[in-house]
Amino acid sequence: MRVHALVEDLETARLAVAAGATVVQLRVKAPTEVVVERGRGFRDLGVTFVVNDDVEAALALGADGVHLGQGDPGERTQGLLLGRSVATVEQALAAAADYLGAGPIWATPSKADADPPIGLEGLRQICAAVDIPVVAIGGVDASTAPACIEAGAAGVAAIRAAADPALRRAVDDALAAR
Repeated sequence: MRVHALVEDLETARLAVAAGATVVQLRVKAPTEVVVERGRGFRDLGVTFVVNDDVEAALALGADGVHLGQGDPGERTQGLLLGRSVATVEQALAAAADYLGAGPIWATPSKADADPPIGLEGLRQICAAVDIPVVAIGGVDASTAPACIEAGAAGVAAIRAAADPALRRAVDDALAAR
C-alpha cells in the first residue's frame, strides 16, 4: 500500500508500476462493460490490482480488490480486498474495510466535488482511530507524501504523481524514518 496509483488506462498503469507503485487502481467512471474492457491486462502487472466503484467489474477482471466511496453499494464479497473512502473519523470507524483511502488531504482537481480537505490533522485523527492501513489521497506528491506518512498513513494515493519515481522514494524514506 505504499504507493497507490489511480489510473484510467493500462499504459499509465505500466508507467506507475515502473516508478514503484505497489497498488494500481483502475479508476474509470463508466458502465461495467467499459470498465472491464479498459481493465484488460491490469492483472498481469505484478502488483495489487483494485477496481474503483465496481464490484462486478472487479470480479470479471480477477482483480485483487475493489475500492468503494461513501455512496457506493457493496461490502466484503467473494474474497476481494475492500477499500473505502473516508473523510471523517466517524466514517473510518463505521467502515467495514481492509484499508481506507482518507482525504482529500489537500485541495486537488480530481476531488473538486468531494468534501473539503481534511488536512494533516484530519488524516492523523483517522489513522489514530483505526487498526487498518490508511492511504492518504488528495494533492499528494513527492513533496507532500512524507508529511502524510508522519501523520500515520501506511501509504499514499496519487493520480498526477503516480508515475513519478520520486514519490515512491519519498514514501520509502518517510516509512524508514518512522
